[in-house]
Amino acid sequence: MKLRTLLKLLPALAAGTVWLGAPHAQAADSFPSKPVKILVGFSPGGSNDVVARLIAPKLAEGLGQQVLIDNRPGAGGNIAASAMLAAPADGHTLLMCTTGTLSIQPHVLKSMPFDSEKDIVPVTQIVNAPYMLLVNSSLPVKSVKELVAYAKQKPGEINFASSGTATGGHLAGEMLKSRAGIDIVHVAYKGTGQAMTDLLAGQVSMIFDQPVSSMQYARSGKLRALAVASPRRLAAFPDIPTVTEAGVPDFDPVTWAGICAAKNTPPAVVERIQREVAKVLAMPEISKRLAADGLEPVGSTPEQFRAFLTADKRKWGRVVKDADVKAE
Repeated sequence: MKLRTLLKLLPALAAGTVWLGAPHAQAADSFPSKPVKILVGFSPGGSNDVVARLIAPKLAEGLGQQVLIDNRPGAGGNIAASAMLAAPADGHTLLMCTTGTLSIQPHVLKSMPFDSEKDIVPVTQIVNAPYMLLVNSSLPVKSVKELVAYAKQKPGEINFASSGTATGGHLAGEMLKSRAGIDIVHVAYKGTGQAMTDLLAGQVSMIFDQPVSSMQYARSGKLRALAVASPRRLAAFPDIPTVTEAGVPDFDPVTWAGICAAKNTPPAVVERIQREVAKVLAMPEISKRLAADGLEPVGSTPEQFRAFLTADKRKWGRVVKDADVKAE
């Protein structure tokens, strides 16, 4: 092609490039054009619901539209995820995605209603949600070291509660069994409420639970908080050591919550949502409230969140395989 001909074509090529990029730019400029809905796959009052409702008002200010929380409990979050995927992929229907839905269930269920990697677009991780290890106050242990020693003296006699089979709390207990070399028995409940009731009554010995819902019992003396299941101590509870500090190696069953969108959501829309969520998490009143509940604000980029999900799914997959966990 002659140079003169090429020079004549350059304006047209440039115009074509601008035109090809226009849909994404227009999508970002017009978003949101109506209220944004965040689907939460769990009942009102749980930690994921609390986080969603905490950030929603400030997120609405940043987006210039209402942000509505829509609880769709059931199937470990899969009902909410399926509902999001059935909606238009324009960013107006989002999912409060969690460890269980994206990192654990793909290893446990024989078939998923969606592909957690291909159908779901990571937008941003909102928080890390470490577990607290709590025991009934009548159990004669005051540290993880004492708990491990006691469990080794009485194999199979100590049990631990969870909100259900293959939940994060269940797998945290299985991880403790494996890492500490102890024999403790899992007792699955249908929800945290009944599990906590039986723990308080002494029907079960221990539980891995979120501080936001359980530390009230530790403060009142009804339960004893032995450790936090996190790589580092929590700012809200600086005197409570980590499980790893107590001598249990490589113990990090940290769960999380984030915002996800459906595949084919315009990248510019995904980036806009991430920026606004990150701004909310950086607000002192929000970050302090989250920290007080034992939650760690994150606000990662879509790329960072995707890399995190890959590693997280691999980690939980190993726990599921080692413990031979099966769906009920």
